[in-house]
Amino acid sequence: MNSAGTRPLSASEIAALTGGRLVGPGTVTVAGIAPLERAGPGDLSFLASPRYAPYFERTSASVVLVAPALESTNGGPETRIVVADPYAALLVVLPVLYPQAVWEAGVHPTAVIGHRATWQEPVAIGPHAVLGREVQLGRNVRIGAGCVLGDGVAVGDDTQLYPGVTLYSGTALGKRVIVHGGAVLGSDGFGYIPGKDGEEHRKIPHVGRCLIGDDIEIGANTCVDRGSVDDTVIGSGTKIDNLVHIAHNVRIGARCLIMAQAGIAGSVRVEDDVIIAGQAGISDHLTIGRRARLLVQSGHIADVPPDATLFGYPARPHREFLRAQAAMYRLAKIVDELEELVNPKPGTPTADTER
Repeated sequence: MNSAGTRPLSASEIAALTGGRLVGPGTVTVAGIAPLERAGPGDLSFLASPRYAPYFERTSASVVLVAPALESTNGGPETRIVVADPYAALLVVLPVLYPQAVWEAGVHPTAVIGHRATWQEPVAIGPHAVLGREVQLGRNVRIGAGCVLGDGVAVGDDTQLYPGVTLYSGTALGKRVIVHGGAVLGSDGFGYIPGKDGEEHRKIPHVGRCLIGDDIEIGANTCVDRGSVDDTVIGSGTKIDNLVHIAHNVRIGARCLIMAQAGIAGSVRVEDDVIIAGQAGISDHLTIGRRARLLVQSGHIADVPPDATLFGYPARPHREFLRAQAAMYRLAKIVDELEELVNPKPGTPTADTER
């Protein structure tokens, strides 16, 4: 891969790209993006919330994308671009300011290509990559250094595997998938029949597949197990963070967001548009309803209804959890008051001494 540098943009160009309204000189140029508190001359920044107004007043950024309600915020740079949503505007500017790296097609001479492996040109297969027998690669696939693809693996068009990805036999990836370094897809799940009276645990063979849909991103060192007798399926548009574990036979719907160190046990069904926050844990054979929100470090041992927001362990509705926590903190003060009534400190007036 060849890394491309940034391309400077003028404020007037940024306004045209974002459909924003330019305030101040349009000839000011930027060559980078930074948060308000760290931005310097030549940087573009953004102000989307009033809580960051103090940073805006002191920023050295040359141009700032500003939400309409904050257009008149005191201080800050002279050149501002008023946009409905500064975060959405950034998504438009970033690819122009930081063009994607240009990749070169070709098969590195150290790559190992199995019998009857096929691909559609152009593809890039990096150093020491290993493709098993009958692997199928689509057009514009990029296989990073040291990747291993087992026999019969299929990878769809415009998919990128970063260095060190392992795809076991029985894994199929859709189009426009991104898999980051160290991820392992299609390994055996954790399935054993416990031994009795000192006998060895017996491994359950895993013969299902690991099926990854289109437009999915999978983070570094994440593991998605293959199915045992069913398939593990990740629905299109889902984004999975680093260090996530998805066990055998799990089925995840479309457009879900699954964050770092979340663990999803076997045969769980996650419906569309669910958000699973960092370190959330889901017990086996549960159903997580559509658009549910499982908050950070929550533990789930029962089905979750659609549109619910749950927190705590065992997980409960978020507002209920906060009320319970508040009540528990008040309880300490009540206990202190009860103890004082039962065992008053020396010299404290009591009902008997006041008669």
